[in-house]
Amino acid sequence: MSRTVIVTGMAGAGRSSALKILEDLGFEAVDNLPLPLLPRLLQGEEEAQDLALGIDTRSRHFAPHALLACIAAPAGDGGAADLLFLDADDETLLRRFTETRRRHPLAQDRPVADGIARERRLLAPLREAADLVVDTSRLPLPELRRLLESRFGAGGGPGLVVTVMSFAYRNGLPREADLVFDVRFLANPHYEPDLRPLTGRDPEVGAFVAADRAYAPFESGLLALLRQLLPRYRSEGKSYLTIALGCTGGRHRSVFVAERIARCLQGDGWRVNILHRELPAP
Repeated sequence: MSRTVIVTGMAGAGRSSALKILEDLGFEAVDNLPLPLLPRLLQGEEEAQDLALGIDTRSRHFAPHALLACIAAPAGDGGAADLLFLDADDETLLRRFTETRRRHPLAQDRPVADGIARERRLLAPLREAADLVVDTSRLPLPELRRLLESRFGAGGGPGLVVTVMSFAYRNGLPREADLVFDVRFLANPHYEPDLRPLTGRDPEVGAFVAADRAYAPFESGLLALLRQLLPRYRSEGKSYLTIALGCTGGRHRSVFVAERIARCLQGDGWRVNILHRELPAP
């Protein structure tokens, strides 16, 4: 059965990059598809193949509710379409437009900030209905690739895909997170001179965090909770779940805990993607 992914979102949030990644995964990518052509593709009237369709405010006859109506209509042999929404915070979008000196598509003769605000209001129904929302504000391109590969790659068929991510509270909560856990109660390696330049991927940091008497019961309790929740999320039809673990700097405790939790969930048979927001891509 062929798959269709509709890629939309805020201008400057990485929609074109997402389309290129999907193309690398074997999808036939079509950008700026006129909305009147979408129903025929979704009904499977064309040759069966995986399609990635870029549709946003620049597309001819674009209207969010019309797009949602097309997606909600009974599908043909290709099955239901996935709606992927690329987003970023306003400050990041403004900086990207400033750096590239591009005009915002909804603010040709007005400040970029006005176009961002107008577009955010216009696209709110699509973001709400999206099967997957990816916030690229602090997401390097290699991590975006990993996220999309885990969801839409060869092994990314139906089922629940779990992303376990680490982050720094000082840089804000990850907007894509479904479940957030604070690990700042654990002993902080940052205050150990020998451990400060390392990360939670290093065994010395892991041994330090695991030696905290609070760690073992926390890990046991968190895994017990997740082992109850994940089957329920899957039975409710959720296809993508992000579990975020945060500490102060996002380099030590949260990274170690995320790695441990991800390995345990993988051992349970879940499809797991690991993301460390504050660390450079390996």
